Amino acid sequence: MKKKSSFSTQGQRADIGYLEISRMLPNRYADAVGPFVFLDHIVPRIQSKINKEGTGAHPHRGIATLSYILNGEDEHFDSAGNYAKVHSGGVQWMNAGNGIIHDETLNYDSQSDSQLVHAFQFWINLPSEIKAEKPAYLAIEGSEVPRKDLPDGKSWVKVIVGTFEDISSVIPNYSEQFLYHIHLEAGALFSIEFADEIEVAAYLPEVPAIINDEIFNVGEFIEFDRKQGSIELKNECQKACDFILFGGEAYPEPIFAEGPFVMNSKLDIAIAYRDFYNGEYGKIDYEKQKSKSQ
Repeated sequence: MKKKSSFSTQGQRADIGYLEISRMLPNRYADAVGPFVFLDHIVPRIQSKINKEGTGAHPHRGIATLSYILNGEDEHFDSAGNYAKVHSGGVQWMNAGNGIIHDETLNYDSQSDSQLVHAFQFWINLPSEIKAEKPAYLAIEGSEVPRKDLPDGKSWVKVIVGTFEDISSVIPNYSEQFLYHIHLEAGALFSIEFADEIEVAAYLPEVPAIINDEIFNVGEFIEFDRKQGSIELKNECQKACDFILFGGEAYPEPIFAEGPFVMNSKLDIAIAYRDFYNGEYGKIDYEKQKSKSQ
């Protein structure tokens, strides 16, 4: 049986500098899908000049941030001393744990001739015991992201988080969770089954498509019922279509979100702010970190 859509919605503008951003989650219908509590779509655009400002150094606590760079070059700094660049197709994952400061700068890919910039940022809520641990970090280049070709030989599934059939992401799973990038060529079809109580959402970044026999437009975020069933993705356009499919088991603890922090109580939020203002998250040493990579 095919899962039914619970709702669909468009995002709200949340631009940062030159980046045009559509905020998809949270939205007026949902605060979370499985452990995912935040989704920004940095919409595709041609970048004419190098951006040197980045997002600006800012704190996080209680979540893992995940930047998936479809097109571009993402530079990461944080107060735990981590530094890396990833390029088109790559992933920056940071477990903020008990507190960290980070900064990211997204530019066009210096390794290609394209000036196209296109990306996503997710926040993944952490279990309370992981929120209390030290931060962790992974930089994953596009060539290292697990990919499975589909039977037509042209369509494929990339596993950003979780497992699909016989391939798995290196990103840690603190609960049952998944994040797939599914690419379907014209006329292609893909179907996947989900167990009871699993929360699932889909997003169409660039091309309209048919999902479980309903037509959805570009920029639509769709969440589905929580009954066991399948999701069928169908591309009836004359060009390739990409789908973002993500979710997992429901987060079992209370959720309190304020600014860059996602915790389990109002007191936890207050402590997160107190520790930040007391300087306990450290500082970013930009020059030192960048010099280590050269």
